[in-house]
Amino acid sequence: MNLEMVMQELEALGKERTKKIYQSNGAHEPLFGVATGEMKPIFRKIKHNQPLAEQLYATGNYDAMYFAGVIAEPKAMTEADFDRWMDSAYFYMLSDYVVAVTLAETDIAQEVSDKWIASDIELKMSAGWSCYCWLLGSRPDSEFSEGKIASMLELVKNTIHDAPDRTKFAMNNFVYTVGVSYQQLHDKAVETAKEVGPVEVNRGTAKSKFINASDNIQKATDKGRLGFKRKYVRC
Repeated sequence: MNLEMVMQELEALGKERTKKIYQSNGAHEPLFGVATGEMKPIFRKIKHNQPLAEQLYATGNYDAMYFAGVIAEPKAMTEADFDRWMDSAYFYMLSDYVVAVTLAETDIAQEVSDKWIASDIELKMSAGWSCYCWLLGSRPDSEFSEGKIASMLELVKNTIHDAPDRTKFAMNNFVYTVGVSYQQLHDKAVETAKEVGPVEVNRGTAKSKFINASDNIQKATDKGRLGFKRKYVRC
């Protein structure tokens, strides 16, 4: 299948209701409104294809960009490729659920994520923290430096309340993921979550709310999910 054929198939799968949901989360035209599960039959026809993924991502169409992440070959991508994708990721569903997810399947994931976290750019920081969530939730604990993850928990504790909103969500999720999926720092994550307390997002707007990693870690603990690792990062 070539670019034109894939775009036609995606357009045929688009639904107005799904499109409106994506737009309410920050997506903008062009997009079709394709539910992610509906993309699986196209993926089965194409499998992984990096050149086609690059063409799809470059369209700027949200559904095509998402599908690019589905068919991408992460290990064929360089740090410069991920930076380029990140530069085009204009809202969190691209930065955290396409770019960060794709990056999480590479050997350079931690290195690139560290740079993004240190960038002071909201969606880059969000993608960096999110990538660590995907990594911690899927890879053996032995792949991570306990000291490094502990220092990242300290960074969250000291900076989350002053971080941009999307970064707050990702940092909050990082504390939760450490608490659930990285067993040797479970206690420290619980302690960090309690010290951080509720985190306000969308401050000063009608959508203002509080997120709390502590409550979510406790719920996961009650359900016996400690040590959870997902089998695949991408769907």
